[in-house]
Amino acid sequence: MRTAFITGTAGFIGFHLAELLLREGWQVAGYDGMTDYYDVSLKEARNDILRQHPGYSFTKAMLEDAAALSAAVTDARPDVIVHLAAQAGVRYSIDNPRAYVDANIVGTFNLMQAALAVRPTHLLMASTSSVYGANTDMPYAEGQKADTQMSFYAATKKANEAMSHAWAHIHGLPITMFRFFTVYGPWGRPDMALFKFTKAILNGDPIDVYNHGDMWRDFTYVDDLVRGIRGLIDAVPGGPETAVPGDSLSRVAPWRVVNIGNSRSERLVDFIDAIEVATGRTAVRNYMDMQAGDVPKTWADASLLQTLTGYTPQTDMRDGVAWFVRWFGTYSEN
Repeated sequence: MRTAFITGTAGFIGFHLAELLLREGWQVAGYDGMTDYYDVSLKEARNDILRQHPGYSFTKAMLEDAAALSAAVTDARPDVIVHLAAQAGVRYSIDNPRAYVDANIVGTFNLMQAALAVRPTHLLMASTSSVYGANTDMPYAEGQKADTQMSFYAATKKANEAMSHAWAHIHGLPITMFRFFTVYGPWGRPDMALFKFTKAILNGDPIDVYNHGDMWRDFTYVDDLVRGIRGLIDAVPGGPETAVPGDSLSRVAPWRVVNIGNSRSERLVDFIDAIEVATGRTAVRNYMDMQAGDVPKTWADASLLQTLTGYTPQTDMRDGVAWFVRWFGTYSEN
């Protein structure tokens, strides 16, 4: 029986990944700070579902607490570590950048340090499509230079990529970073567009649509995302002789970075249209200028993911939105 140590299991993506692994028969040791960045009751509801699995254990502590994190990792003795906990949100990083230094820089260092004590077969850590920043050559591919981040959140994630590469080189620890593209789906965060838009539309409240609607995103359904992560768990980076066509594998470390996206860039207004269809309501749209730190378009080249895992995300955005709206109706009634 394999054991995974997952940070952020009470969070959106961590919850779904933990559920997937538990269904496969893994032992999952969860770790989450349960911060109040958004409604803690939503985090508790996710965690309560995971607690129903006999293979799940949980530690409530912050990433910044190096002693607690080290003890939890050592107790779990995991085969694999997946680091998903972070201070998320492009816009909040403008208001409170210190939170991103503490969680994303200090916390990630603490996790990498703790991993050395148990030497997992593979350490996987979350990055973001936001690291591509001002790049305009699309679709985004892992081999592109990514040095023009547009938000402090993205800058901390790019720092994580650089830190992890050095760690893999120095310690020989296999590390994969994955870049997420606009993840959505049931149990999502309240600060994410789909959650905010659905709630507002059902309440008859206006929604803010930035850049006057000229926004494009590679919308990735959460089940597709965690299946991609699951496949990458077994795609352990090795030496340069193990590289595949189009690989991002480092020449000097067992390290690579992989996009996980739907490989389609779709208009934000079409996303809103899909919510209207799923809810049977019409949105009151408040068109606004571009918000600081945001980018007008994202689009993933996910061919490396397919080469490494045989898996390609495939959920149609309209289906995914409908499934979220159905979940939201059930959740909001409780």
